[in-house]
Formats: sequence, structure tokens, C-alpha cells
Amino acid sequence: MPILVKIHQTYREIIAICDSDLVGKKFEEGNMQLEVNEQFYGGKEMSDDKILELLKEKSQEDACFNFVGKNSVDIGAKAGIIDKNRVIRVKDIPHAMALL
Repeated sequence: MPILVKIHQTYREIIAICDSDLVGKKFEEGNMQLEVNEQFYGGKEMSDDKILELLKEKSQEDACFNFVGKNSVDIGAKAGIIDKNRVIRVKDIPHAMALL
């Protein structure tokens, strides 16, 4: 499954990482809602190796990370950025955020 990466430039970088098949979809469960919109998540497709390299680099900076989808969350855990025990799920779609 391809993974998309988009870097938003604000006062700190926001790194949005998402499984490509989820872009444009909205998930609701109880009082939780997860909207995977194109504007925020519609980035560039990258290989797992390139994503890991980027995550390791950006984790040394003042960055915020946002992961949506199984493959994206897995790579965030592999990079040591997120704890898989702290991942939330909306309609069984994993989502995690980290501020380092």
C-alpha cells in the first residue's frame, strides 16, 4: 500500500503521513470523527526507506507528526515516533499523533 507524505510549514513543521487509499474519506464512530482530506494528507508518495529517513531527520527537530492508516502507523512505530499502545481507532482506521 503506497504511503503519502506531506510537510506543512508553520511555526513548526507538521508531517502528515497517510495510507494513500484513505485520502478523501471520512470515518465516524460515536463522538469521534476522522476526516482524511486531500488538502492536509494529499502529499507525495514515498518508499518506506525514504519515509524512515525523513522521520528520523524530522524527529530531531521541533516537528509534529500525524499518521493515518495501518501502514503509516506501523512506519511511525518502527521509527520510534509513536507508541502503538497509544493509537486510536475510528471505524478500525488507526490514527496517531506525536509532538517531539
